Formats: sequence, structure tokens, C-alpha cells
Amino acid sequence: MSNAVRLCFVLHDHQPVGNFDGVFEQAYQDSYRPMLDLLARHPGIRLALHTSGPLAEWLEANHPEYLDRLAELAAAKQIEIVGGAFYEPVLAMLPARDRIGQIRRYTDWLEHRLRTKVTGMWVAERVWDPGMTADLAAAGIDWTILDDFHFKAAGLADDQLDRHWLTEGDGRTLTVFPVSEHLRYVIPFAAPEATLEHLRFLAARRHGALAVFGDDGEKFGVWPDTHRTCFEEGWLEQFFSLLEANADWIRMTLPSEVIREEPPAGTIWLPECSYREMTEWVLPPAKQLACIEARQAAKTDPQLAAIEPFVRGGSWRNFRHRYPEANEMYARMLVVSNRLARLGTTGPVDRQAYDEAVAATYRSQCNCAYWHGAFGGIYLPHLRNAVYRELITAENALDRAEGRTSPWVEAVSSDYTFNGRTEVRLSNEQLDCWLAPANGGMLYELDLRRQRHNLLATLDRRPEAYHAQVLAGPGKARSIIDASQLATFKQEGLERMVRYDATRRKSLIDHFYDVDATAAAVAGGEAMERGDFATGFYEASIRRNPDRIQVLLSRVGNVWGIPLKLSKAVTLSAGSDTLEIGYKLEGLPADFCQHLAVEFNFAGLPADAAGRCFRNGDGHDLGQLGSRLDLKEVSQLSLEDDWLDIRATLNCQVASNGGLAGVWTFPIESVSQSEGGFELVHQSVVVMPHWIVTPDASGCWQVVLTLTAGSLATAAAPADAARAAAKLRTGA
Repeated sequence: MSNAVRLCFVLHDHQPVGNFDGVFEQAYQDSYRPMLDLLARHPGIRLALHTSGPLAEWLEANHPEYLDRLAELAAAKQIEIVGGAFYEPVLAMLPARDRIGQIRRYTDWLEHRLRTKVTGMWVAERVWDPGMTADLAAAGIDWTILDDFHFKAAGLADDQLDRHWLTEGDGRTLTVFPVSEHLRYVIPFAAPEATLEHLRFLAARRHGALAVFGDDGEKFGVWPDTHRTCFEEGWLEQFFSLLEANADWIRMTLPSEVIREEPPAGTIWLPECSYREMTEWVLPPAKQLACIEARQAAKTDPQLAAIEPFVRGGSWRNFRHRYPEANEMYARMLVVSNRLARLGTTGPVDRQAYDEAVAATYRSQCNCAYWHGAFGGIYLPHLRNAVYRELITAENALDRAEGRTSPWVEAVSSDYTFNGRTEVRLSNEQLDCWLAPANGGMLYELDLRRQRHNLLATLDRRPEAYHAQVLAGPGKARSIIDASQLATFKQEGLERMVRYDATRRKSLIDHFYDVDATAAAVAGGEAMERGDFATGFYEASIRRNPDRIQVLLSRVGNVWGIPLKLSKAVTLSAGSDTLEIGYKLEGLPADFCQHLAVEFNFAGLPADAAGRCFRNGDGHDLGQLGSRLDLKEVSQLSLEDDWLDIRATLNCQVASNGGLAGVWTFPIESVSQSEGGFELVHQSVVVMPHWIVTPDASGCWQVVLTLTAGSLATAAAPADAARAAAKLRTGA
């Protein structure tokens, strides 16, 4: 039975840019290191290993001995090192220049550090686009692995999936291996013998058949209960021992060996695709369920079985439709990438700064924060924050690379988010402000360039398919990892915390409520929206002075059917860390009396954490940033974060009718899923100054706000002065 069947075992180890150091370390101790320890005891086990760039850099800094061991195993031909794009982007979302650049950069890094030749690569999330073929080949890649789901969608039968194939693009070819979905589900969740049964089936069907397993290395030690199963209870030990004991008919082989030893089965052109589950997750909740039900029906109905391979969901790109936040990150990344490309053509003044910008841009393309499913990370604030940190780092470096040093201010308008409408970018060396006139005139990104932080890296609460399980409550919901097990609820009462947002959780969102609207009603989404300004279209114009630029946003709309004009002027000066925001209402009838509330959201400042708090104008601590406040007659409110060195201060002047602002604050928390179960995640804190609007004799009302966003150090002097004044007033 010699070589009756061949097994390619491919592992993908990855931690995203921005993940917590403790998560890296725990994964190393629970999965990555034990796997190498086990390989040392089983020299007959040979596998291909992809380690993502963010993880490899962390290992180099924290456990270089691990990389030394990889180099030794690669030299002994027990491991084949698999390359990839350096920072694990979904290649389908990148310009060709960045695809090729990321792959080449990581290949060079691996070959230098591990002293081995790299010929193949891991495609992040197996998101495939036919246009990638030529780019991968141009980057020096000979082979990759994709799911058998891709091959079935191209029309191949099951008995054609036990071999490797070629694909072609622009005259360049690439070897592609089909990964067995069956093996992905049985390893390591079924008994080790289940894999051998499948291999016997393949061997009986065709002598020399090839089986490919390719999946996350974290399912061996990091996923819930897998460290206990795989290492403490010995699942992997048993599995490897079984493979070695059956080496007379099972040959563990490496992808590059397969290519050298036999010709491809033929040439196939694969459609745009990902693994099956990903094509489902990208769909809206109702369509997700419909797609899953259609596939299940096709599997069980003999009359429909023939169409089952062609039942798949949507394109990965449509995560940018499901989550506007993903599109905002993508659009921002493309602005930076395009700027890099232009500067690369003209030549940078500072080459070191340019190289820093390239690296930061590549890091910003790490895929995890751009999507959501069982594992996608768009719901995780620290991953979104990391993307923006790298983008702002790149912009700062590009300023140096261009020799841009003196104080400056500019405003540029374009369709940045690809929605057919114009957005406005207002920026200087301190702040970068992005406004969407067509969407409520909202401020949707606010970058603090020194702190490299986007205060508006928020996330709206929206329906998810799994919310039905959350609402069912503990004891009924099933695990996404193993449907035979109950799902874990990480907090009590999650079934009562599912909420959805009617408007975007951004800033300068203009709400009109009844006079008797309360903080609780607004926070709970129960206060009725009486105007059409929160989501309406605003006209935009730009007024420029050499050191001061104003963006004027105005809309003629209605409140309770009463027509009126709302204008808001956003002004930024060169060298300033302050936005001046002037509001004016015109055309008000004499008896007009309504609540105007201007919504601000601040993201990336964790709630219920030490060193993060609200302060009033007197410097008093008003509670942590998850606090629900109902403040009266407020002139100043600050949000402070000692960890990030950020103080964001909102100042509210007296309105034209003599009214002082009240301020409501409350947290935005989403209920989401991960491989660990269902959990509550703090997304942002709402700060909502509000006024009772009554007109003057000319039918107008107006107020001026300022938002200062800078470091605690630069704000220390004014804050200290305020505290001193408070002590004098109170006699303390």
C-alpha cells in the first residue's frame, strides 16, 4: 500500500496587528510552542507552516528561540515555511502594487530570518479573486492553497479534488491546492480515527490521492477547550502517532514536493470566492439564514443535490456594505496608499520617513478589523484603533517625507467613500477631520495626529444573524465552534442588551426632540426624532483664508413639519488642536420651542477603567467614561485618558436665547460573538449637549461650541488653573 494516499498538513498561525500582548503570549504558550514540542517528538510528522507577519515580528521581539527552532525544522525538511502578504491583508481589497509589495517584503523577511526558500503563500481568509493570479506570480509565488469550496464552484467533482491544479491570469500560472472542508471539521473535533477513515476512502478511490488539510493553528490550543483536548488529553499525540503508525500507506508530504513529483491535473479558473462560511457571513442576517437553509435543503434533497456546490453567498467586498465602518477604513487606507504611490513616483525628500510610511500602510491593511463572522474583528475596538493608528502614522511620516513642516491648514473635497457623494477633509498638522455633508453633515473621522488616534473609530449597533440565539438566552444557544455544545455567555443578561441604532454613532449628528425628552429616553432610543436633520443632506461650501478654513454645512429641513434652516460652520486654524463649531437656526416661528441635541461620539477611550474619566470645568472627576450623566447648565466637559494621553474638551457657550447647555452621556455597547462565545463590547461614549431652542425677534437661534482634542500635558496648565479657581470659589 506504499503511498496509497498523501497528506499535506498546512497550519496558519496568526495574530492581528493591534492585538493585546497578553493574547500573543497566551497563544504562544497554549498553541505555537506546544506544537513545535510535539513535532520534536514525532519526526515522522511533516507539515507546512504559515506564520503571519504581525505574529512573526512579535515572536522575533519576545521569543526569538521559536524562530530559531523553525529554521532548524525547515533545514531538516520537517517543515516547509509558507509565505504570504506581510501583514495578513485580504489581497482582494488591495491595489496590485500593495499586493506585490507585501508579498515580496515578507518573503524577503522569512528567507533572511529562517534561511530557507519560500515558494508558496497563505491567502488570508482564502478570499480569492481571479485577478490576483498574475500578481502572486509576479511576487515570486509558485503555489497557494484554497478551499475545495472554490473548486466545486468552478464545476469540479469530488473525485477531482484529490490532486493539485494550475490556474492562470495574464499569461502567468500558479499552482493551487484544494483544502478539504471535511478535514477542517473533523480535525481536531472528531476522534483521530475519523481522519484515517477519510484517508482510507480516498486511497480506495484513487491510489496516490492527495488530501490537504489547511486551517488555523489556533484551533490546536487557543480556541475554547482545545488546549485541554489537544495537549492535556493528548488528541494531537494520538493523531500524530496514528499517522506515523500508518506510514506504510499514508505519506505526509509538503506542497513543494507534490509539485516536483507529479504534474498538475489541469488548468482551472476559480471564481471570486472564500471559504463557505465567509460567503454566508457577508450577507445581511435574513439572507444569511436563507443561504444556509438553501444549502441544507440542497444537501438533503436528491433532486437538489446537484446544485448544492453552486449555492454560495456573497462577495467578501460587501462587508464594506454591511459595515460602513469597514468601508471608511478601506477608503482611508486607499487615500494613504495612493499618496504613497504618487510620492514614490516623484521621489521623497526623506527616504527613511517614506519607508516608515510604507510599513505603516501595510500594517493598516491587516484584514481582521475589516469584517465580522465567527472570528472577524470589526466589533473589537482595539483592532479598529490599530488600523487607524497605522494610517495616521503613515500620514505623519508622509508629511516628513514630503518636507512638509511649517504650520498649515487645508480642506479637500472628494468622493472618498465611493458612494457618489462628496466628503470634505479638513486638516492641519494637529487634527484630521472628515465630514459627510450628504449624511447628516456628520463628522465621521477625527484623527489626533500626535496621539495617532481616531476619536471616531466607532461602530453602530445593528442586527446580526446570531442575535436570535442571544435572545434565546443561556441554555439554548449553540456554540459556533461545536454545535453539539451550548454557547458561552460571557456576561449575564446579554439577551436584554441587544440594541440597534437608528442613526450613525458619529459626531455632529443633529437631533430634535420634544421639550420633555429625558436622558434615559434618549439613551434607550425611545425619544422620538422630530426633525429630518440627523440623516438628511446638507449643502457644503468652503471658505478659505491662508491660516484658517471654514466648512459651512446647511440644510433646509423641518421639525414637526415646521420648515427651518440649520447651518453649522466647522472652523480649523493652522497649528490649532481646536475645532470651532457654530450652530445657527433660521426661519423659526415665534412660538417655536424644541429640544436640539448635538450628538458627539468618542471611541477608543475604554469605559470602567482606571485613568479614564469625565471632568467638569472645575476639574472635578465625574466618573468613568461609561458613566450615564445628566448634567445641567454645562459650560465645559472633558474626557480624559491617561493611557493614551488624550483630553477631549467640549466647551459650550451661552446660546443666543441665554440658555446654557445640558449634557447627556451614555455608553454604546454592542452584543457580538467570537470563538469564545457571546459578549458585550464597549464601542463609544455619547456626549450630547442639548438646549431648549426658542427664537429671537428675527426668528433665529445660535450657539458656538469648541472641541479641543490634544494631550493631557498640553492641557495641564488650563486645567490646573481651573482647579485653582474652583478652590478659591469653594474656600478649599
